[in-house]
Amino acid sequence: MSKPKVIVTRRWPDAVENYMKEIFDVQLNIDDVPMNIEQLQEAFRTADAVCPTVSDKISADVMDVDNMRAKIIGNFGVGFNHIDLDAAKAKGLVVTNTPEVLTDCTADLAMTLLLMTARRTGEGERHVRNKEWTGWRPTHMMGTKVTGKKLGLIGFGRIAQAMAHKAHFGFGMKIYFYDPYPPSEEVINRFGATQCDSVEEVLGLVDFVSLHCPGGGSNTNLMNAERLGMMKESAILVNTARGDVVDEPALVEALKSGVIKGAGLDVFANEPQVTEDLLTMDNVVLLPHLGSATTETRNAMGMRVVENLKAFFSGEPPKDRVV
Repeated sequence: MSKPKVIVTRRWPDAVENYMKEIFDVQLNIDDVPMNIEQLQEAFRTADAVCPTVSDKISADVMDVDNMRAKIIGNFGVGFNHIDLDAAKAKGLVVTNTPEVLTDCTADLAMTLLLMTARRTGEGERHVRNKEWTGWRPTHMMGTKVTGKKLGLIGFGRIAQAMAHKAHFGFGMKIYFYDPYPPSEEVINRFGATQCDSVEEVLGLVDFVSLHCPGGGSNTNLMNAERLGMMKESAILVNTARGDVVDEPALVEALKSGVIKGAGLDVFANEPQVTEDLLTMDNVVLLPHLGSATTETRNAMGMRVVENLKAFFSGEPPKDRVV
């Protein structure tokens, strides 16, 4: 029996690619150059499975091909707002993602951004590298204390809960959250968390706001000028969710005018392009979408895709089916 044909849109960790070579007829992207619409369409036309990443826009146009061969989209990533799920469903495509395995590392990075922004470490590191430091002094580069402060989480799923654990037990932070689908009372009580009735309620109470909600749909520009204005002037915004959750021009204005104190961003609305004004601001920490970027996690994500594909082609339900 012939092996399923699988097309992978970007480079994946070596261990995963080598394993895929053993079990699939796999086409890898050795040069790691993003595929254009025509190439993605050809992938759906000629492969049994297409394996995109969060940076590949799998639109209705991409899936609108004659004589489609593809039966499953094995997404490398937990987020799937880059895939038109309605179009995939209409085409009879199964869609899977990679939850759970990137939880801790993404939460680690959210805490990293919180700490870096609060303590001005990006700014300080540039200060030293640029040989601008003239020595210690009592008023030099004072930041914001983190321990004991109030952390607001917009969304309280796995990653937010992992961040709550680090923040509450590691830094004695008080946890507030809003989620339209909250976890059990047992989970909430574990962190001594306070459940709020709305995003707006969270924003007015806390010193740090960290975003952990899906992108797209009604969450597009969730953090707009009005909601940014509800935060404390001393507050800091952290985003490791999706770039489109934040209205970037509104954020720029809020940072420039002192509506909020700072922001730590790992994701952006038009990646890899970043709003030019953000690049010039010292009260913003900017990272290139590193949330899951550890060897352990990226290997685990790739293997999770493979396990979903193996199940599907064996006639079993994939563990992480989204559609």
